[in-house]
Amino acid sequence: MLVGFRRPPWWAIALTVAVTVLFVRLGFWQLHRAEFKDDLLRRYAAAAVAAPQEFDLVALQPPPDAYPRVQVRGRYLANRTYLLDNPKHDDLGGVEVYVPFQPQGGDRLLLVDLGFLPGNGTAATPQLPPLPQDEQSLRGLYLPPPGHGIEMGGNALPRQTQWPKTTIYLDLDQVAGDLGDKLYPRVLALDANPSSIYVRVHALDFGDMPPARHRAYAFQWFSFAIAVVVILLALNRKRGSRRS
Repeated sequence: MLVGFRRPPWWAIALTVAVTVLFVRLGFWQLHRAEFKDDLLRRYAAAAVAAPQEFDLVALQPPPDAYPRVQVRGRYLANRTYLLDNPKHDDLGGVEVYVPFQPQGGDRLLLVDLGFLPGNGTAATPQLPPLPQDEQSLRGLYLPPPGHGIEMGGNALPRQTQWPKTTIYLDLDQVAGDLGDKLYPRVLALDANPSSIYVRVHALDFGDMPPARHRAYAFQWFSFAIAVVVILLALNRKRGSRRS
């Protein structure tokens, strides 16, 4: 036993060991999550500059935890536009614009993320430029739809009778129901284009848990583990004898 400390009861030692091991395991789990998401970011960055592959190869079964850059030909359903009204990079106000696209030979629709359209400082919907009516060849990353939290107010799409329709979250099942057609399981985020009015700065959406936050939580759990041991020692430290 350490000099200056009395032996704590066995149950206190067992409880301290169990809680310390739990906190350490939680800390390492958070570090593993941070490493996993860092790897996703590296693969995402590599995909953005990779040679495009044919959309048909990954359309229905995209590789898990990978973001292929694809090319696809087809036509826009230009009169069916959706405006996502809560993008994270809208400090000046604005919307993320999504349009359904009919790929050549496809049996369902592909939702295309045209990019972010900045607002004009008012609550008015930004003016949307017209979309081409002829066949188009598109390139971009085949990404999961943007994440969303609590679906406040429920599905607002059926209640809107005019286009474009506005939503504060994007749910592919709800969009498919609104269109009366099937959708591919991901969205196509178009490559950046300097001549486009749309801002195309796409990034992986980790919600409120980016890698840095996982590391912060790991530090917190490791700190808790140290604190538990310190508390046990403090409670069992021998008091010095008083002078007569």
